[in-house]
Amino acid sequence: MEYLNVALAKGRLADLSMDFFEKSGIHCPEFDNPERKLILFDETKTVRFFLGKPSDIPTFVEYGAADIGIVGKDTLLEEHRDLYEVLDLGFGACKFSVAGPPELKDSLDSIHRKKVATKYPHVAQEYFREEKKERVEIIKINGSVELAPLVGLADVIVDIVQSGATLDANGLVVLEDICPISARMVVNKVSMKTKNDRIIQLIESFKEQLLKRGN
Repeated sequence: MEYLNVALAKGRLADLSMDFFEKSGIHCPEFDNPERKLILFDETKTVRFFLGKPSDIPTFVEYGAADIGIVGKDTLLEEHRDLYEVLDLGFGACKFSVAGPPELKDSLDSIHRKKVATKYPHVAQEYFREEKKERVEIIKINGSVELAPLVGLADVIVDIVQSGATLDANGLVVLEDICPISARMVVNKVSMKTKNDRIIQLIESFKEQLLKRGN
């Protein structure tokens, strides 16, 4: 039997995802090695795991290097890849928000041609263009995006917010919520046809686990 290839985002998402696979009867002892490789196997169940950068997971899945991927909804929205999103796994929950100085709390719409700093230019552009019906200047930031409004680079930021502690520490507040995000299972469109039985079986196992967890 050929391998079922699974791409996981390195870090916490991979750790949480592997718990689902373990409970589905897929075991990968190599995963517990602190110096784990980038490609890991369950030879008994013929499952092969790839560990990659979160932003690369949708690419692996779209082009068929991986049949299945687990990655955050934030990455899916930003990468905008052609694949099936089949399951919300619930963990890694947070949200996309517009944030900025507290004085903008009730006057954000008064700023015309806003400068928006973000690590997620596609998400930010889509929100302001499609939801807000306004044109903004998007400034791509790769590091601490909270710095942008503090030094006058941008009026506001679009970023992932979980607890809000980082915003609070830098004197910023959430001005608007864009959408909730969490970990999602995605599937390659061709693989859904060629490996349908194995993929559906795994999806159903994950669904059962989610029901037991109350999601």
